[in-house]
Amino acid sequence: MATTAAPKLTAPGGSFLLESRHPDEVFMPEDFSEQHSLIAQTAEEFAQNEIIPNIEKMEHKDFSVTRGLLKKAGELGLSSVEIPEAYGGLEMDKVTAAVIADHIAKYAGFATTWGGHTGIGTLPIVYFGTDEQKKKYLPRLAAGEIVGAYALSEASVGTGGVNCRGTGYVSADGKP
Repeated sequence: MATTAAPKLTAPGGSFLLESRHPDEVFMPEDFSEQHSLIAQTAEEFAQNEIIPNIEKMEHKDFSVTRGLLKKAGELGLSSVEIPEAYGGLEMDKVTAAVIADHIAKYAGFATTWGGHTGIGTLPIVYFGTDEQKKKYLPRLAAGEIVGAYALSEASVGTGGVNCRGTGYVSADGKP
């Protein structure tokens, strides 16, 4: 079930900083739908009950905790809002994604991992993947069964991924 908020903002880019704007032209938390508020509550409870109590473990690089939290976020639907329903996602709007990110950001260490998973690890498949890739990866990414990421090797490119080269091999057990 997709959620959409009618965009009211007509100010392009950051022009709201330089121009006078009427309050009706700005989207504010008071404009959230009931669905946005419910998802915000879920994300807040996840942050308070799951992320914050585990900060110390994550600070000491207990990656099993981080991995477990990614799985729980997936089970709660917090990692699938931008994935189409046809591929196991919730197919919701950008406002919903931002609402969730706002609450996940209670601890930047986990927020960065979650953002890498949902953003740079998942969205390129949503936007540019073949149907076969979407069917294979998106349901598992949405559920938190696998973790999305972006690998960058800078052996010959400096700081960009434009000239990145790499070789991948399937493990002996055949799993990706």
